[in-house]
Amino acid sequence: MATELELSDFLKSVEKRAFKRSLYHVRNEESALDIVQDSMMKLAEHYGDKPIEELPMLFQRILSNCTLDWFRRQKTQKGVFSNFSDFATSDEDGNFDILETLELENDSDGTESAESVTSRAQIFREIEKEIQELPARQREAFLMRYWEEFDVAETATAMGCSEGSVKTHCSRAVAALAKALKARGIQL
Repeated sequence: MATELELSDFLKSVEKRAFKRSLYHVRNEESALDIVQDSMMKLAEHYGDKPIEELPMLFQRILSNCTLDWFRRQKTQKGVFSNFSDFATSDEDGNFDILETLELENDSDGTESAESVTSRAQIFREIEKEIQELPARQREAFLMRYWEEFDVAETATAMGCSEGSVKTHCSRAVAALAKALKARGIQL
């Protein structure tokens, strides 16, 4: 059984990654914040009494379901079928991420040049753009495997698909990202 402090610490530890993941899906900061907040509330209300080891998988599943619910509501409100690309912002500045900027400032101990910091920030923005261009299931599998660091079985459980599907989605996502980044001249 997770204590109130353990639950609070867990939620603090996942909030930034959950926000980034939601933002990749819905491409709207306010909606992403709402989805994360709803997910956290549902976890606390319905599963706060579960062992702490079960919380990561439960939270990821709840986050996925809340994201799907958001898309269903959007579809109903608009009355037409929409896909992920319909929610992209046309303004390049709409992709600005204050959390990542703050992380970069905190990580640099003053020894890096401004050119190096700027270059790295530009590369991160390019990578984020390419991640957003991935098909929905590939993006979800990629983020869970490499952003959330889930193993194949955990990702399959959270996505509600087979382990083979997770491997296929991840493989295709990595190949697509590598090709797109190489075309932009980015070598990692």
